[in-house]
Amino acid sequence: MAIIFALMPFLIPIFVFLILPGFRVVKQYEQGVIFRFGKIISSREPGLNWMIPYVDKMVKIDFRTITLPVPTQKIITKDNVSVDISAVAYYKVVDAQKSIIAIENVMSAINQIAQTTVRNIVGRFQLDEVLSERDAINKEIRTVLDAHTEAWGVVVSIVEIKDIELPENMQRAMAKQAEAEREKRAKVIAAEGELLASKKLAETADVMAAHPIALQLRNLQTMSEISVEKNSTIIFPAQFMSTVTDIKSFMEKEKIASGSIK
Repeated sequence: MAIIFALMPFLIPIFVFLILPGFRVVKQYEQGVIFRFGKIISSREPGLNWMIPYVDKMVKIDFRTITLPVPTQKIITKDNVSVDISAVAYYKVVDAQKSIIAIENVMSAINQIAQTTVRNIVGRFQLDEVLSERDAINKEIRTVLDAHTEAWGVVVSIVEIKDIELPENMQRAMAKQAEAEREKRAKVIAAEGELLASKKLAETADVMAAHPIALQLRNLQTMSEISVEKNSTIIFPAQFMSTVTDIKSFMEKEKIASGSIK
């Protein structure tokens, strides 16, 4: 015990200056890469780790998915329309050592290659395809980015076109086109309705031609509908006068027929 107390003045400086500085805490979503005299010797998992102080150096790499906004790019499409397109990319580091050795600044590199890739790929499509086939364009951009970043120990999981801004004259032209398309559909629907109505009217005319009394009954029904509206003037069609005559003759024939039966 006396020896320990005697060595205490030497042990405390050793612990404070040689042992304690070697402890490092690696968080759950990180991985530590240990450099010794500039050379990678190992990787450290999350938790409390110890390295040789003043000799080893730890670089911590974040393994979480990182959101990278791609700034707005002015792009000329295949049909010579100028559009402004912004996108967003999601990537994560899967190999800590590659992400340190192979590239100086991963985020800056992915940002630059993403801008270039968006311009190159979108420029190969026409405007209508850019507006209607976003999923295919997003997939192609992600594939190209992932091929470039694989050597850096990075995986690009998602790339999405966030916004497409069109020139004002193009917006007006597209609005006119959409309006003309709606008018065309309305006219087609109206024409189809007229065709169906004409067919039904033709069928009705055939029935009335075969049964003249049906036309007269229709006239009576029309007069009944007019009277409901409390109109002061009722116009009797010429056919109605013949209807009255036909009804009278029909009633007389019925009386004669009933008398003969008796």
